[in-house]
Amino acid sequence: MSSMGMYFGEFFGTMLLILLGDGVVANVVLKDSKGNNSGWIVITTAWGLAVAIAAYITGWVSGAHLNPALTIGFAAIGNISWSLVPGYIIAQLLGGFVGAVLVYLSYRDHFAATDDADAKLGVFCTAPAIRNKASNMITEIIGTFMLVVGILGINHANNNVGALSALLAGFLVWGIGLSLGGPTGYAINPARDLGPRIAHAILPIPGKRDSDWDYAWVPILGPIIGGVLGAFVYQLFTNLWV
Repeated sequence: MSSMGMYFGEFFGTMLLILLGDGVVANVVLKDSKGNNSGWIVITTAWGLAVAIAAYITGWVSGAHLNPALTIGFAAIGNISWSLVPGYIIAQLLGGFVGAVLVYLSYRDHFAATDDADAKLGVFCTAPAIRNKASNMITEIIGTFMLVVGILGINHANNNVGALSALLAGFLVWGIGLSLGGPTGYAINPARDLGPRIAHAILPIPGKRDSDWDYAWVPILGPIIGGVLGAFVYQLFTNLWV
């Protein structure tokens, strides 16, 4: 597979991830949607399914990282060439942006009907339940650490999961959302947060607030740190048994 093909796989997969992931948030929080107020279980379930579906569609093309934290973590332990990392990250960010635009187009009337500007922003990006950036950073580090350890563990050769890999990754993200998503909304993915946040800033959403750029660095830096830590810790763990 050419590098351009892999970049497109990351773009397309991240676009689908955000279309379904931000889409469920829109369904739950926007006024007069049929899923309005259906709650956290619905959101976390659909995000897990979004990961699995996007990974099945594009995993054979690019590995379906769909997340700069995964890409950087994998590169740090030699699972992907550093030469591919910039292209992967650019493709993921663009995919996140386009996926968010598609969500806006799908729910355009509901954005107009909703008065809550925080809810509108929440469709696109994460925000902490209690704003304490140090604590929020720690939460994002821990959540992404678990994501990378989980992905590497699921795909270890001894597990021989084969075609179940993407489904299990979806279960992993579902579990992280249920267990660790409460404090920050579990970005655990810089592209999932930054690409849609840029879309929120640009799109003509009626009655929107600012895009909360003061917080935006937390769901970027925290996942990258957690991803690298998770990759190295899992590598150390497996090396103990070689």
